[in-house]
Amino acid sequence: MSPDGVVIESELLARMLVQFEVEQFYTREAALLDDRQFQEWVDLFTEDTHYFMPIRRTRSRREMDREFTKPGEMAFFDDVKPVLQSRVTKVLSGTAWAEDPPSRTRHIVTNVLIVEDRGDELDVRTNFILYRTRLKSEELTWIGSRRDTLRRVGGGFQIAKRLILLEQTVLLSQNLSNFF
Repeated sequence: MSPDGVVIESELLARMLVQFEVEQFYTREAALLDDRQFQEWVDLFTEDTHYFMPIRRTRSRREMDREFTKPGEMAFFDDVKPVLQSRVTKVLSGTAWAEDPPSRTRHIVTNVLIVEDRGDELDVRTNFILYRTRLKSEELTWIGSRRDTLRRVGGGFQIAKRLILLEQTVLLSQNLSNFF
């Protein structure tokens, strides 16, 4: 019983605990990215992960099923773990011209919604804002949503799949050297 005499169901407590754990996972992930701890960030992904950011196109209502490109078509990112690792390795090497000097970023993740909990995996939707500033006056903001599959590994989670859906149809950035 709670202090006011209301019985709290154990199922509700279990769901609240999972929600808290997922939110903590995303908070830690954002901190790793903003602190430029990219190797630790890429370690959050499973070996069989798929990291996909399709291109968004403006379509009429009757063509909304074609708003985003599909896997195998043109995409901003269509990466597996070794490709993510190579991107991280390049950024950390100091030879990535787009990140020398490094960007300053702030990842804001919100509206964490567990869509389905299958026991060993969870489907989770989040919204994000990625603010980036670089050099003296370069400022960019990306806004979108992510659809992740989180896999329970040990006592925590790893990202088995990430779909990144940007709100923008035209990117004003000179590069896409940041991680979402």
